[in-house]
Amino acid sequence: MKERLAVFLPFLKWFPMTRDGLRGDLIAGITVALVLVPQSMAYAQLAGLPVVYGLYASFVPVIIASLWGSSSQLHTGPVAMLSLMSAAAIIPFASPGSAHFVELSVMLALMVGVLRLALGLFRMGVIVNFLSNPVIVGFTNAAALIIGLSQLSKILGVPFPRSDFYLGDLWNVFVQIPEAHLMTVAFAVGAWLVMHFGRRLSPNFPGVLAAVVLATAGSALVGLEQKATVSLERIEAPEFVGAVARYAEQEKRISAITEQLSRLNRELREDSGLVGAEGRASQAAVEAEIGRLNRELADLKATNNNLRIRLHEFQLAAVQQGGQRVFRGGSGEDEGQWRFAGVESGTVTLSAGGAVVGNIPQGLPEPAMPYLEWDLIPSLLPAALVMALIGFMEATSISKAIAARTGERIDTSKELVGQGLANIAGSFFGSYTVSGSFSRSAVASRTGATTGLFAIISALGVMLVLLFLTPYLYHLPQAVLAVIVMTAVFGLIRVKPLTQAWKVERPAAVIGLVTFVATLYMAPDLANGILFGVGLTILWYLVRTMRPRAEIVARQPDGTLRGIKAHHLEPMSQNFVPVRFDGSLTFVNVAYFEDMLLEALADFPDAQAILVVGSGINEIDATGEETVRELVKRMKDRGVTLMFSSLKHQVRQVFERGGLVEQIGEENFFADKDTALKRLTATYG
Repeated sequence: MKERLAVFLPFLKWFPMTRDGLRGDLIAGITVALVLVPQSMAYAQLAGLPVVYGLYASFVPVIIASLWGSSSQLHTGPVAMLSLMSAAAIIPFASPGSAHFVELSVMLALMVGVLRLALGLFRMGVIVNFLSNPVIVGFTNAAALIIGLSQLSKILGVPFPRSDFYLGDLWNVFVQIPEAHLMTVAFAVGAWLVMHFGRRLSPNFPGVLAAVVLATAGSALVGLEQKATVSLERIEAPEFVGAVARYAEQEKRISAITEQLSRLNRELREDSGLVGAEGRASQAAVEAEIGRLNRELADLKATNNNLRIRLHEFQLAAVQQGGQRVFRGGSGEDEGQWRFAGVESGTVTLSAGGAVVGNIPQGLPEPAMPYLEWDLIPSLLPAALVMALIGFMEATSISKAIAARTGERIDTSKELVGQGLANIAGSFFGSYTVSGSFSRSAVASRTGATTGLFAIISALGVMLVLLFLTPYLYHLPQAVLAVIVMTAVFGLIRVKPLTQAWKVERPAAVIGLVTFVATLYMAPDLANGILFGVGLTILWYLVRTMRPRAEIVARQPDGTLRGIKAHHLEPMSQNFVPVRFDGSLTFVNVAYFEDMLLEALADFPDAQAILVVGSGINEIDATGEETVRELVKRMKDRGVTLMFSSLKHQVRQVFERGGLVEQIGEENFFADKDTALKRLTATYG
């Protein structure tokens, strides 16, 4: 009975629990929670969301995935890869950090969850086989670089422009290095030193937690954050005020165009059922307008990004005038230099310090139906599918790596169901897309986790933070969160698998390298990078399938058969030609089989027989059977006999059902190649 229920309630396999098991889960859960809290906040910023949404994603989804997943030691929650992919998918439709951006991020989590659940229920986890290892490595390396370097602006304390061309945005960050905020850089370096040397001191040292605690206390002590919110009238710097006004106007235009695009896309979807010339003309006009607005929006965003960078270079000095603080254009010698941080409704936010996390809403997320914008679902679907597959691949690879040590049996379809339910349930509690985490799962395994209870304990730790501890995180420097992300993702970069692939199969290695370059170039749209790699992989597979290994063979001195061209061997005879074909006879490659036999006849014009060594032929379809039938007729007309040896049972059955055995003659089929070659030598010499 328990085994039957465990099919639907996998967590029943945890029971009965032992005292040692409970103790191990408790220690592992607390340890993972200490890593999870700062990591989740860092990854939320990577996803373009306020940090509290990282905590939301570390609560309900963690519990659901642990209850319905297949692995006992896999920890689900925010991860770096999907965080960046989520941001990249949503940025074209909303501004990072805005309410609309949050709504779309939650909607994307729901889409990813539904896709994963469907794949799991229909046991279609095998679809991940389209992702070859070189493609995965190339994509992961590029994504790790993109994720890591995207945090550089937070470490330097300078703006990071977001546009449709990541490499250009990154260059704009590098040119701002002279404008870096030194105190922010100092906190980032200090956090890295704590994590690095703490890990060298002891593998179990909570370096991330120590860095967060020390940095938060230090930031509060020295007053890292210095912000002021003032009206434009209190700024006596005409050039600065003019630039801010232009920036605010651009922001309004971007918002207006985004809304207009949404409306037009909705109209296009609603009018898609129109027929006739009038309907087609209406659709064409709307599509043309959408194209024009998209180009205008891209230009506006690029202009605004550059304008914000220039605004950041302005420095203002605060002075007392008439009993209030007024800001004037400053020089390098003035004290209290203030720079642009944002503008809203004629009020400018200025900063003279570093960026901190700030106010984090206290309390648990309230359940609510996720916002659904039906117009954008088709646009987000490709990214959602790639995120579903990447997240599944990441989770299953982690689970299998841990299972190799523990001996636990992993059901990938059940894991897909668990991950799907986690994202679906999480979307009702403000969570963005989650998946299995390698770092947190490794911590759980190392600290003695035995069941998924450890993950529930870690989620309860996040609950305590949301209820009682968020005010204490106000002064946490964002640069420290950036360092946490950097140290996590740079560890994902691997070069050895590509060098090994180069030794084994160079085309596959080239595809991996091309995927790496394409992902970098197409960033921030990471989904297109991996889809490009998958397309190349499928294309290469088709090329290999259409042209399998086929060669005329002869005996080597040791008696084995080898290709005469590759091994520079003399033909066995001019009167018969033994040919080895290592591919199935299907519509994809049977034309190549036909060409190969005709070329063999052209090279050996005196041949009276051709022997096909068919041990490598696994199947034959209707097209293959018809082609072989025609070849037999054409060769008979030329006085040449077509023979087969070593055919597999399923292939021989097709030959018999189609009447090919009768047409070719039973005497021209041989059980093995040695018998066939002896007969040919004796008959034709």
